[in-house]
Amino acid sequence: MYNEKILIVEDEPAIREMVVMTLEMAGFDSLQAADVSEAHQQVVDHRPSLILLDWMLPGDKSGVDFCRMLKSDEMLSEIPVIMLTAKSEEDSKVHGLDAGADDYMTKPFSTRELISRIKAVLRRSSAMSSDKPIEIGQLSLDTKSQRVTAAGKVIEVGPTEYRLLAFFMSHPERAYTRTQLLDQVWGGNVYIEDRTIDVHIKRLRKLLRPYDCDTLIQTVRGTGYRFSSLIEPS
Repeated sequence: MYNEKILIVEDEPAIREMVVMTLEMAGFDSLQAADVSEAHQQVVDHRPSLILLDWMLPGDKSGVDFCRMLKSDEMLSEIPVIMLTAKSEEDSKVHGLDAGADDYMTKPFSTRELISRIKAVLRRSSAMSSDKPIEIGQLSLDTKSQRVTAAGKVIEVGPTEYRLLAFFMSHPERAYTRTQLLDQVWGGNVYIEDRTIDVHIKRLRKLLRPYDCDTLIQTVRGTGYRFSSLIEPS
């Protein structure tokens, strides 16, 4: 038995019941919510290990609004989120990932793939939950509080840039292709362009520049990027 509690936030009862049955057969415990208000209460009361979150929900708040709210809350931001989107909502995948979602699945999906994705996201989440802060040069990343500091000063970093930086700092001195970074940071089967990585690298460098830490992210010609404290020869 896995013992992890998975919260399903889905307003269609048939889909919710199918997912609950699938989770229970795989050994997970499940919680249910039909809208953002119910979901928030479940999160506060039970603190699930992972949230399956539908993009389209009744009421004035969407799934992506709820995801953004979770990821901006220091106490709840560690909970991984898998967004569930319909085929007609291709653009929502990118918006969901930018809001801090850890992965997404397009409806209809197979129950086998669902369990596979859940296990993969839980593994990634666990790997990034080390108790000790990661320190490279004057840059420090605390995975528990999800706080980034440079020389003791807090750097405000968005959820996507945080995940990218956390991966880099956990895997320094190694070159990664854009495709590898997409797979490691966003998860497999995320169909967004490789060049999306360049946009987030640019944002991250801009955030680190005032602290002279932007040079830690190095471009590796013909490959991709590397995180290193060694100064590249000019």
